[in-house]
Amino acid sequence: MSEAARESEAARASEGARANGVPSAQELLSRAAVTAFRLNEQFLSVADELARPAGLTSAWWQVLGAVLVEPLPVAGIARSMGITRQSVQRIADLLVERGLAEYTENPAHRRAKLLRVTDAGRRAVARIGPPHAEFAARLAGELGVEGLSDAVGALERLSEALDTLTGADRGGSGPSGVQGVSGVQGVSGGS
Repeated sequence: MSEAARESEAARASEGARANGVPSAQELLSRAAVTAFRLNEQFLSVADELARPAGLTSAWWQVLGAVLVEPLPVAGIARSMGITRQSVQRIADLLVERGLAEYTENPAHRRAKLLRVTDAGRRAVARIGPPHAEFAARLAGELGVEGLSDAVGALERLSEALDTLTGADRGGSGPSGVQGVSGVQGVSGGS
């Protein structure tokens, strides 16, 4: 099916959905985006609260969590987290300065050092475990374990679909079909 045919079919489906009282695909995309932005803020707020007693921020916790299993280069951490290399570099430098992580040689690349968590960093992350488990139990109590699992599955499917459509990490086409363009157009709603 050609791109034009797919777009025409999607437009007809949206019009039919609206006639039946169902939101259009465009409205659903906007609602999903606004909800994701709100969830991001909510998760960061909860993560900051959980991390604070351990002497961490949510951003520090994210970066340390990325290297708990194995050391990674800053660029690899950034790709896995979906944020800029510069942001991760700034956080990594702070973690190293505070003794929570260290840079080690990278056998695959002379200039791109690996970030490795230190014992102090592992202890800090471990301190987050009990309140994290308690909050997870409260959330599962609110939604039910099955409901929480369904919500996570829906978020994962949405993320995978957006990766496919935007060519994430592959330099593919963005939402408008233009090389290198990314973002959500037509997002409505406020904070």
